[in-house]
Amino acid sequence: MNPAITAADDELRAFLDHAELPAMLMTVAHLTGDLSVLRDDLRAPGWLFAPQGGLTDAQQVQARELAFAALRRLRDKGSPAAPPDPALLRAITTWAMGSDTSDLIGLLTEEIALPEHDPKAPRWTAGTAADPFSVAIVGAGFSGLLAAYRLAQAGVDFVIYEKNPEVGGTWFENSYPGCRTDVASHLYNYSFAPKPDWPEHFCTRDVVLDYLRDFAQEYGLTEHIRFATEVREMAWDDRELVWQLTTRGPGGEEAVRHNAVISAVGQLNRPRLPDIPGRDEFAGPAFHSATWDHSVELTGARVAVIGTGASAYQLVPELAGTPAEITVFQRNPPWLRPTPHYHDALSEGAQWLFAQVPYYVQWYRFWLFAPGLRGILEGWIVDEDYPPSEHAVSARNEELRASLWQAMQAQLDDAPELVDKVIPKYPVGAKRVLRDNGRWLATLKRPDVRLVCDPIERISPAGVVANGTEFEADVIIYATGFRASEFLLPMRVTGQSGVDLHEMWNGQSRAYLGITVPQFPNLFCLYGPNTNLVGQGGSIVYFSECGTTYILDAIRMLLATGKRALTVRKDVHDAYNARVDNGNRNRAWQRTTVGGWYNENGRSAVNWPFTAREYWSRTKRVNPADYDLC
Repeated sequence: MNPAITAADDELRAFLDHAELPAMLMTVAHLTGDLSVLRDDLRAPGWLFAPQGGLTDAQQVQARELAFAALRRLRDKGSPAAPPDPALLRAITTWAMGSDTSDLIGLLTEEIALPEHDPKAPRWTAGTAADPFSVAIVGAGFSGLLAAYRLAQAGVDFVIYEKNPEVGGTWFENSYPGCRTDVASHLYNYSFAPKPDWPEHFCTRDVVLDYLRDFAQEYGLTEHIRFATEVREMAWDDRELVWQLTTRGPGGEEAVRHNAVISAVGQLNRPRLPDIPGRDEFAGPAFHSATWDHSVELTGARVAVIGTGASAYQLVPELAGTPAEITVFQRNPPWLRPTPHYHDALSEGAQWLFAQVPYYVQWYRFWLFAPGLRGILEGWIVDEDYPPSEHAVSARNEELRASLWQAMQAQLDDAPELVDKVIPKYPVGAKRVLRDNGRWLATLKRPDVRLVCDPIERISPAGVVANGTEFEADVIIYATGFRASEFLLPMRVTGQSGVDLHEMWNGQSRAYLGITVPQFPNLFCLYGPNTNLVGQGGSIVYFSECGTTYILDAIRMLLATGKRALTVRKDVHDAYNARVDNGNRNRAWQRTTVGGWYNENGRSAVNWPFTAREYWSRTKRVNPADYDLC
């Protein structure tokens, strides 16, 4: 149902002090149809990348007055809000983005919609087919729950197999101190199930996990989940045209059969422990950040943290002050993107606006998403005439580097000895860029925190040895990421004629649209190969929604045609992946020797090198010509 504005004038003015004004101006233009509020003098240069659009205090006063007058009229008139028509949507978004958005209208129509409209929902139902069709979903994280919800809407039978005792996937497993999303909270939810009362701009693990728990419970998905049940093997039966799954759960091992399988195990679900000599010889507790051992007492301990990626970046500042000392071992420093509000709470006034002003949540979400639709990815594309180097890959990339360098350098005036250690030598975009509110560099400047950049030689019983020096430790924490490129492990998956998926991939995972694989009928992947959304301002939830739309259309096609199975054609799959590989070769993450999960063994098996719009367009519906049906 539409929210409603009921506040008195003084209250309304007070609430508007907490509005993100560009999003609010777009909201009132939509609600009133009055485009005069979208004034050119209320757009600042580069405003997509700045809080409040970089508007001056005087401009903000004017914007609030425009919004107040419009919201007061709407309150007094009491008219219901309707979705924007294409012309209005184009006008508003073109003003916001500073360029014509005609090519984005289809995508944006789905984003600027109230939950009850749900334009991404399947417009068909399975009905009462003569041959029942059942789907196994492996994993109950963001993608698995989404697939289950859409299947339920379409009336398709499904079972979710989840190896953990709860929903949440990686958000259940990662419980380390400081764990939170680095995607804005209002983007990190399903588009059709927004949460207007996120307590922070970037919420903590527990809040995200509660969102998934509530979603699963509210929509009746929990009753379809077999918890503490791991899928060990999946084998395609060529004669019966079904998948046979071998599961291991509380009752032991079991064989179950389904017509189709959706793998929703994701990319960041299997911790990677580094291959360091002596790793098993350490005398004290040692664990990966994704399998945090809460029984280990860190107060007064000497703690070694290996890694400076996203997890270490969150947990080290959170721990600092509790152990006697923390020694951080760094291979490559991260680039830091200024985000002053990274740990800030959302005010009660902001939450009132989200709850009471129709469509404000949707336009705020668009405001967060817009920079990624145009602007960020372009800075990571290689310009062959630049020429690209380990420093930068284009003039635009160089400008971005200079901006981030300046922001980091400004924090190091009192610690010049850290400059060469913490400012990266590689191009921006070659590795994951982390959000920065100053805590990381401030933590590294603490007297009880030590940064070691020398290569680790081995682990000893007493600690970590780097460049001939032994750094004694009582506890070792491996913040060394995940086996992101090794999809569907450790499951054994065999397709037509018994072909083994992992042997066929041979360490080079590929899938058509990241979803389907030749010789593996009715097997669909979510957050599969080359579906990591990089530099585009959205979240993996967006990609999972696109992928789920495609999978539901594939199942619709099977049921509508009376066919039992579909398999992507090898030539279609290979041509698609050749283009993806060529695209990745022309991006910062593959034009570098720095390494990391964006670029393993000279190839990126995880990143999508093109626009968010292109993936949306390619996954809107299945092209029957891409598949063999039987």
